Amino acid sequence: MTDSLDQVLDRVPALRRRTSVEDLAGGLTNRNLKVTTPDEVYVVRMSSSDASLLGIDRDAEHLNTAAAAQAGVGAEVVDYRPDLGLLVITFLPGIALDNESFTDAGVMARSAEACRSLHAGPDFAGVFDMFTRQAGYLATVLDNGFPLPPDYERFTDAFADVRRALARSPRPLVPCNNDLLAGNYLDNGERVWLIDYEYSGMNDACFELGNTATECEFTPEMTEAWTEAYFGELRPSDLARVRLQSLCSEYGWSLWGFIQAASSPIDYDFHAWGMHRFEKAARTFTSTDFTRLLEEVNDRG
Repeated sequence: MTDSLDQVLDRVPALRRRTSVEDLAGGLTNRNLKVTTPDEVYVVRMSSSDASLLGIDRDAEHLNTAAAAQAGVGAEVVDYRPDLGLLVITFLPGIALDNESFTDAGVMARSAEACRSLHAGPDFAGVFDMFTRQAGYLATVLDNGFPLPPDYERFTDAFADVRRALARSPRPLVPCNNDLLAGNYLDNGERVWLIDYEYSGMNDACFELGNTATECEFTPEMTEAWTEAYFGELRPSDLARVRLQSLCSEYGWSLWGFIQAASSPIDYDFHAWGMHRFEKAARTFTSTDFTRLLEEVNDRG
């Protein structure tokens, strides 16, 4: 994008009468702006990373953002300008959560309710499967010669074991955000909104739960409480599925970090980001719990 920011924003009718433009914190693949006009406040998501390397479908992001609004948990879409790399949505009131926020039982309950509402809403465009995505990310890393931990592929067979275990008792695919780290939950004290649908698609609800559990650094006790808050009861098979999907999140998303470390112009330590997730995955793969989780995930008792 060679035009100045003002020139770009002037090309969006809703933003022409703006009175202020502020950068919003967060976002590792976008620049996010808060744009205020006399009548409304908007958020403008400006694409900044190479979507082809990361497997981002901007058209699906637009459609799924609109579907999340229909489900009652997302911002309304105001304009979508793929020619400018812009998605314009309404500004949602609320405070972005952090990891510590989930130690509050009320926050956890509201967040679980928001996930249930999203998962019960209109179908999303596309399917998100971390096993497919992990394979694609690994091919990107290897094909481009990007640095990879020397023992990453040591766990290829164990990851395949996880895939087989989950497939033996498949769950219905539901619309999922698939990237619900703490900052993508907005809480106004009465309800929680969910934002950022770059990686959204139809998926197993337990991936959504497991991804949040690992991204927000839940303790084992918090993961149990989170699983119970979503399902209304705590069954061993549900908990095992959430924990295995946390493992899938860690092992797959770590590659996202290694791709970003080698390709992103953003000044951020993506390699450390990826290593943190890989090291968590490695600990689970080599733990005494791993075999038990593979067995419990299919125990419907």
